[in-house]
Amino acid sequence: MSGPTPPPCPDAAAGLPLCSGGGGQVSHAIARVARAHRIAAGNLLRRLGLYAGQELLMMRLWETGPQRQSELIKLMGLDPSTVTRMVQRLEQAGLVTRSPCPGDRRAVLVETTAAGEALRKDVEQVWQELEERTLAGLPEDDRKELARLLSHLEGNLTGC
Repeated sequence: MSGPTPPPCPDAAAGLPLCSGGGGQVSHAIARVARAHRIAAGNLLRRLGLYAGQELLMMRLWETGPQRQSELIKLMGLDPSTVTRMVQRLEQAGLVTRSPCPGDRRAVLVETTAAGEALRKDVEQVWQELEERTLAGLPEDDRKELARLLSHLEGNLTGC
């Protein structure tokens, strides 16, 4: 039998700690913002028939051209099974093709189709809309400072 149910967490948006018991307020805030950003991105991308994350793979292909699937896994820093499922879904949607790599028949080459290329402008517009929604009400100086601080935090976490 467990003890009494803990009281609900205070409203973090009001500047109160997410939960009692100590620090981690910045980490909690980052997690909440990341979750809200991903949900907003997913809602916008749904209009294009994409799930959040698939646009990042497409952006990588648009930027670099055809890639071995193993390279996409490294570039995206995701689990191989996640990338495999993502590529399969994009292929089923007619946005990418998979074929044996000419230089290494064991490797799989992933490239965009004409329909995938046509989606590029729409994805760019969705990302612009997401950017505007995310930064609404922030002056330009604060936007630049936020980008600098986030880059610093990323470096702390990745060692770069």
